[in-house]
Amino acid sequence: QVQLVESGGGLVQPGGSLRLSCAASGSIFSFYAMNWYRQAPGKQRELVAGITHGGSTTYADSVKGRFTISRDNAKNTVYLQMNSLKPEDTAVYYCNAENWAPPHYWGQGTQVTVSS
Repeated sequence: QVQLVESGGGLVQPGGSLRLSCAASGSIFSFYAMNWYRQAPGKQRELVAGITHGGSTTYADSVKGRFTISRDNAKNTVYLQMNSLKPEDTAVYYCNAENWAPPHYWGQGTQVTVSS
């Protein structure tokens, strides 16, 4: 069982930046991928960014060039650097540890609000 704890969310003005962190209770090195998802009110949860065991990254088209995912295996932590934030980025952001096979793990989420 792995516990994931997100932090770093908050209220930011359009054009601002935030860095989300996801701290795992165990090693993240063994997971196939670490991902960030988000869910806005009334919308489905969507994949924002992911980073595989080998370091390959993937991004939603809506965040390419603005968000950067990274991982520190020594600290068992995954980060999401979010720049040039827009109101449409407002959502609850969830960390996900994707195993090679189920079970997968989720954090409790952190709220990001982009508003002037």
